[in-house]
Amino acid sequence: MGKVTGLVARATKTKPVRVVAHYSARGGPLMASGLSYQAIFAVFAGIWVGFSIIGLVIQQDIGLRNSLIDTIAAAVPGLIDPGDGSGAIDPADLLEAGALNWTGALALAGLLFTALGFLASARDAIRRIFDLAGPSTNFFLLKLKDLALAAAFGAALIVSTALSTGSTVAIGFALDLVGVGSDSLVATILGRTIGLVVVLALDTVVLAALYRILSGIPIPRHRLIGGAFLGAVGLGILKALGNALLGGATSNPLLASFAIIIGLLIFFNLVCQVILISAAWIAVGMADNGIAADPAAAEAARAERERIAELERIAADARRPGVFARLLRRLDPRQDQADRAK
Repeated sequence: MGKVTGLVARATKTKPVRVVAHYSARGGPLMASGLSYQAIFAVFAGIWVGFSIIGLVIQQDIGLRNSLIDTIAAAVPGLIDPGDGSGAIDPADLLEAGALNWTGALALAGLLFTALGFLASARDAIRRIFDLAGPSTNFFLLKLKDLALAAAFGAALIVSTALSTGSTVAIGFALDLVGVGSDSLVATILGRTIGLVVVLALDTVVLAALYRILSGIPIPRHRLIGGAFLGAVGLGILKALGNALLGGATSNPLLASFAIIIGLLIFFNLVCQVILISAAWIAVGMADNGIAADPAAAEAARAERERIAELERIAADARRPGVFARLLRRLDPRQDQADRAK
């Protein structure tokens, strides 16, 4: 029992265990559940509006269109239907989306409501992980900031898709020059590697933006990049195992009619937990090194502690024997001289 107790004590001092304890103590699992519920509606509305706006452009570029659909399908397993009915959205419906009809207008309104609501909830959740209160910024300024971030995230997705497509074409052209076919094993490995690197970089940038820009927390750069990269790796693992996880979680025959939606809810719940656990990793690391998440509040708390300590010292001095006699001698120099003469 002594050895077991010692092992448990050493395990609880490790950073991963302390991060999970910090995450749980701040209500992380509950906040992740709420975020996942909002995320699924924000994603559906965002995809519809996105294809409504850029549909006329990407329909002219078949390569970019297919790459964008494949990127979305890889990012969220079970969202895009590959043709066997196992996805929630038919790609043909996306390509027919229109921004000028009433469905596009309703989707746009839904996007503004759900996406901005998700970002606001994500901000509050991340700040709670860092033991911070809500931001004091004007409400309308916060919404404008959230809207700009949502547009930036969508633009980053399109740019990463274009980069992935362009790099694949460039690799194929370079391999053809050296006599290696684009369908060879080397070309396949290089293409997938570059695709994984692009996705990992995009996820790292998005998470860093969530932790630093959206939440408004002054996180040191090296800790921000380290925590965001850790979260991006976790998201990559979820994407790689997404179909297997969702297949096992939705195998109940009673849930067959709702398997896709339930699977997406489970996936988004795991994604939100990875996001918040990575935030907890950064928060614990900053606390271990004495880095305040809110420098102004930390300075005010330090000044208050010093003021209280000074009051306690004065009170302790006042309780010492003879303190009043010494105080009177200091106030009356003649009495002090008489005492010295004696």
